[in-house]
Amino acid sequence: PDIRETKAVGDVNAADEDDDDDEEEHLPAGQHLLVDIKNVDAHFLNSESRLADAMISVVRSAGLTLLSYHCHSLTPAGVSCVGVLLESHISFHTWPDEGVITLDLFTCGPKPLLPSIPDIEEQFGIPRCGSGSASGMDCPGTDGAVKALWAHELRGFRHPTKRKNNYLDDTSDLAFWVTSSMDMAVKEQIVSTESPFQRIDIWDVLDVDDTPSYMDGLKHNLTMDDPRWMTAELASPERLLFLDGTIQSMSDSEHEYHEALVHPAMFAHPHPTRVAIVGGGEGATLREVLKHDTVRTAVMIELDETMVDIAKEHLPFMSDCSDVVGSAPSCFDDERATVLYEDGRKYFFDRYGADADAAAVAVKDEDKFDVIILDALDPEDDTVIADMLYTDDDFLTALYRSLSDDGILIIQVGTAPSIHDPRPDLGVYARRELMFKLLEGHSDTRHMFVYEEAHCGFLEPHSFLVVCKSDSCHRRWYAEADEVDYAIYERVRDTVSEQPALVHFDGSTQKSYQVPPRAWETVYCRRDPEPFECAYRGLDLTKDIHDLAWDESEEEESSFQVKTVKNEETGEEETRVYATDDIEAGDYIMASDLASSFAVSDDSLANLKKNTEIVGTGRVSVIEDFLEFVDSHGHPSKAQGSTTNYVEVGGTFMMRSTGDEAEANVGKWMPEHPSGNIPVFSPVYERRMKSFDLFLVATRDIKEGEEVIKHDKIWQ
Repeated sequence: PDIRETKAVGDVNAADEDDDDDEEEHLPAGQHLLVDIKNVDAHFLNSESRLADAMISVVRSAGLTLLSYHCHSLTPAGVSCVGVLLESHISFHTWPDEGVITLDLFTCGPKPLLPSIPDIEEQFGIPRCGSGSASGMDCPGTDGAVKALWAHELRGFRHPTKRKNNYLDDTSDLAFWVTSSMDMAVKEQIVSTESPFQRIDIWDVLDVDDTPSYMDGLKHNLTMDDPRWMTAELASPERLLFLDGTIQSMSDSEHEYHEALVHPAMFAHPHPTRVAIVGGGEGATLREVLKHDTVRTAVMIELDETMVDIAKEHLPFMSDCSDVVGSAPSCFDDERATVLYEDGRKYFFDRYGADADAAAVAVKDEDKFDVIILDALDPEDDTVIADMLYTDDDFLTALYRSLSDDGILIIQVGTAPSIHDPRPDLGVYARRELMFKLLEGHSDTRHMFVYEEAHCGFLEPHSFLVVCKSDSCHRRWYAEADEVDYAIYERVRDTVSEQPALVHFDGSTQKSYQVPPRAWETVYCRRDPEPFECAYRGLDLTKDIHDLAWDESEEEESSFQVKTVKNEETGEEETRVYATDDIEAGDYIMASDLASSFAVSDDSLANLKKNTEIVGTGRVSVIEDFLEFVDSHGHPSKAQGSTTNYVEVGGTFMMRSTGDEAEANVGKWMPEHPSGNIPVFSPVYERRMKSFDLFLVATRDIKEGEEVIKHDKIWQ
């Protein structure tokens, strides 16, 4: 075989003189780049000299030092080459008949290898077919374009700090989503730059297994039986934004994320006119805010002007307000929008003061915000900026002082927890827990609601936190789906296209946010000490449930008997309930009947009362009797700010009530919280409030034949 060898391209001694210039060169770590290319010209792939020239060119353009190389021609075709580098090695093998070359480049130096990929594709990607090929031959029935697959990994044993700070580390999102995978039909770098504040990367990617979207099908007029529905041939690439290697936004799912971030809090406020956004450099958060017709001023405080400029050029769809009636083509140019390029913390400290009471007094009502949206780093990000944003009590106080009396703060709080997570103040989410504790302990906090959205495009559901300064927020947060849908109809601006302005959020979506997932409750109850209410996360399985049987055929299974007796004092007949079994303290009383109670809102009751006051209709006895029944047997929810009333319709409403607490033997299942108030944040109360509002237990042992009596202030 023909073996070619060359001397070093470069001065080895000169390189040795620079050994101390970069200590990283001597660490047991490196970069590994794998490149596979197909549809390459067969003559090129079978030529040692041309392949060697391509290798030398790639090494030189990468700023590497080639010490020697060795090539070997194979029978019947193909070439294998290896080049020894001062930094490590480059090697490749070819299959001329198949038009394929696979290349391996490993270096121990600090020079990045990703910039070499275009040169590798250019030097080794000589087309097999078409006018650009050496043969000029056509390849009918095939896609003759040169295609390259590549993957990049950081190898070896690196210091933890260097790993954390390297945006290409295998723990980074950029490595996971883009650079480490070979299975990409499209992997194109759009932006890779350093701003004064962060690294910004934008990539277009398409997995080999991706299939066309609904819009792709319309664009290419795909019919039902078109086989391309099952391939990536007509699928559009997705554009991904990374900041310091962490995934921020995805073009296919950014609407779901930003609608989930903005609209739940916006609709929890009755009339938001002034809104502040901290971060949100892509412009999508601003876009969603400007859809609300009530908004008169939207102030976006973004530290990195470079990020905004890049977003305008390469992510224009995220700040596109052209379809919003009365807005501008770019949301940044909307007359209601003000974009300030400054530190968000400094903005609030300067204007609303962290510790100066005079600063708070001096703030005019018209300068306060109704809603503030923190669309910045995830709290779990281990950075100084995250500490300043999420664990600084003075900053949170400044935010509160900038809010109106019924103001709302919305914070994206990162990856949702799982039931396997440790105590919340331990591990990667400790910063989030510290922020929660600061907010819970703040005197201006009235309610905190946490919710998740699983359609943001991330590998796990993303979570958000709404913090309210007033009780009124609670009622709107728990609005029925039809109320939210009507509010959307009333408030959200029309579109030029006459298509819905919101593609994901609606009343039913809000309904799904109203009950925090089980994992939030599980992790919350791992706090030390365990919160009081965590002992009531489910009915006590060691206790019995005693029900009243309404059917005569089930009388033997009934634990109660309803009797009509004469009141000795008044002489009137009354309905009373007696135990037919021994009931132990803590056993549940008529749980089935209580679970059948119906709910009615204050608004509904007020409307019914107005119906009875309409002049000329006469006495509306049915409505009046109903209202009287609700007044006698209903009680309001204990949730602060709630307007829901529960009305007992089973056997419990026939129990005698007494003003003597010592005489009563039935009480609420859920005792009063030791603090005297429901905590401002508790996934337990949010998940189980209806049970706490309804279920009764025996407060002491009740003997067979004893009357069952409840206190008349039981729900107060």
